[in-house]
Amino acid sequence: MASPFTGTDLDLLSINTLRALCIDVIQRANSGHPGLPLGASPMAYVLWSRHLKHDPARPDWPDRDRFVLSAGHGSSMLYSLLHLTGYPLSMEDLHQFRQWSSLTPGHPEYHLTAGVEATTGPLGQGFANAVGMALAERFLAHLFNRTGYPVVDHYTYSILGDGCVMEGVTFEAAALAGHLRLGKLICLYDSNDVTLDGPAALALSENVGARFDAAGWQVLHVEDGDHDVAALDRAIEAAKADTEHPSLIVVKTTIGYGSPGKQGTSACHGSPFGAAGVAEIKRTLGLDPDKHFHVPDEVLANLRTAVARGTERSRAWDRRFAQWADRHPDLARTWGQVHNGELPDGWDRGLPQFKAGDSIATRAAGGKILNALATAVPWLIGGDADLSCSTATALRGMGDFDGRTGEGRNIHFGVREHAMAAIANGIAYHGGVKTFASTFFVFSDYMRPALRLAAMNRLPVIWVWTHDSVAVGEDGPTHQPIEHLAALRCTPGLVLLRPADAAETVEAWKVAIESRDTPVGLVLSRQPLPVLDRDKVGGAAGLRRGAYVLQDPVDQPLQAILIATGSEVHVALAAAGLLADGGIGARVVSMPSWELFERQPREYRDSVLPPSVQARVSVEAGVTFGWQRYVGNHGIALGIDRYGASAPCETVMEKLGMTRAAVAEAVRQVLRNLEP
Repeated sequence: MASPFTGTDLDLLSINTLRALCIDVIQRANSGHPGLPLGASPMAYVLWSRHLKHDPARPDWPDRDRFVLSAGHGSSMLYSLLHLTGYPLSMEDLHQFRQWSSLTPGHPEYHLTAGVEATTGPLGQGFANAVGMALAERFLAHLFNRTGYPVVDHYTYSILGDGCVMEGVTFEAAALAGHLRLGKLICLYDSNDVTLDGPAALALSENVGARFDAAGWQVLHVEDGDHDVAALDRAIEAAKADTEHPSLIVVKTTIGYGSPGKQGTSACHGSPFGAAGVAEIKRTLGLDPDKHFHVPDEVLANLRTAVARGTERSRAWDRRFAQWADRHPDLARTWGQVHNGELPDGWDRGLPQFKAGDSIATRAAGGKILNALATAVPWLIGGDADLSCSTATALRGMGDFDGRTGEGRNIHFGVREHAMAAIANGIAYHGGVKTFASTFFVFSDYMRPALRLAAMNRLPVIWVWTHDSVAVGEDGPTHQPIEHLAALRCTPGLVLLRPADAAETVEAWKVAIESRDTPVGLVLSRQPLPVLDRDKVGGAAGLRRGAYVLQDPVDQPLQAILIATGSEVHVALAAAGLLADGGIGARVVSMPSWELFERQPREYRDSVLPPSVQARVSVEAGVTFGWQRYVGNHGIALGIDRYGASAPCETVMEKLGMTRAAVAEAVRQVLRNLEP
């Protein structure tokens, strides 16, 4: 026997209308996931109608609460809520669910649909994004709020499911959120005990609430999420009241609620019910089975109160903001720069200069540059996966981030690479903060799902990856990235920069900090590299074009081109010297970024790599996959198509063929092959 419903008649009608709209959306598309919307609609309704601070007429209002549907397969519920509460998402848009070029794709997509705060679907990513958003809110509150003027004061909410809590990234992020005490983060756990393959008990038997409690979360329980609207309301209020801890509300629900014969089972997780099934559910919910996409006037009026309420709240904020700006004009200017994606005037004046002939690892040079940038750009924050002493990414004198106050700019992510990347994405989704995250390049593998989403959503996160090749040395093949450059170059929308020396590293950081809509990865060396004499070779600003002529032959005709990245640029220069001694003129091209080079006009690319010069050799201490596009059918891609070895750096590079002699011989071989 069902428990009594604790809300009003209008609450019940509104929830059931939301449920019916969701399954109509899915049925029309003949595709989608109806189970979660039918079960989670009560909690979503209570949150959106009673607690969420938002303005549907102004989806980008800076001080809105953020809502992230981590269980993104329940997107029909989010789209229905957006429509019902007055966002610019029409009923026709709902009709186009999961169709080409629609505003209602199968999983929510950022930049596409107003009101969608993050691209979710890969389970756990949205939850970790929400952690990043809550972190950004606290940081910005510390940066901008002044007594009597809380211009940054909002909550971050998320709905997650059983699948989300199984993903490792979720608990990585939860552990950090609890540790940081991000008290304005509230997550509702749709605990329906069912996953796609069957009962969640097939793979999940732990007490999830106890796990979050152990991580420092306030854990609240709603035992009847299907009917107890009052309990849902009280739980959210209690979560908001505890600003010392993030809150998890464990809500027991029935997946596919109202679907006779299927509710509570995996049969209703990810398939439409069919016309007869939809009609049966509507009858069970007390609705007219013959009405499709029907929203009663009283329900629409109820939910559209969000528009007037949102306008009132955002206008009150505007008045408070104007008073704050009048009293704090310098902060107001900074706010404008932050939210317009600008950088402070003169931000690059204090960047370090490096003396030609000196030797410094690009990771060490990068650390000096980063600290200069952090001094100039007060909204630049970030951290590392317990490696700042090696990646040189600690912001000196800028304190450790405190999740309660928002003070401090060094985020200690701990050994949690996947969560680190997804949280950094959340910071970028939130807006108003420029962020970076760092670890060894080989561990970018742990970050790949979040990197892909950063690129897909044009999030300008800066990734700082050090220990970039087999030159890591003694740590051996487990720590020597081989395939990583090639793998990440396959990611559309991600810019990789592998600078050859400290001067190129300055330019690489400029590209990264200026980026507004592209994630940028800096791939930096562990070992010291000579600072090139730019009076004798091409200027480091050529990095901005992805590749540039570093050195041309003197008093010899151009016969061959050496193309190199990072530390191997120095090997190529040495090889060019050997070739010159033998009467062979070779151009050396530094190519720190394939992606930036491909953006250049054909005329520029041909000026760097003249089509008439077919004798080409690429030099990179990684797999050779992909280099044929630059060396052509007649050239040689010199690289390392095997895993590395444990030995001193110089020994590993020599044994694996990254030497000037090997490069010079490869050029000679190509020239011999091209002889008539």
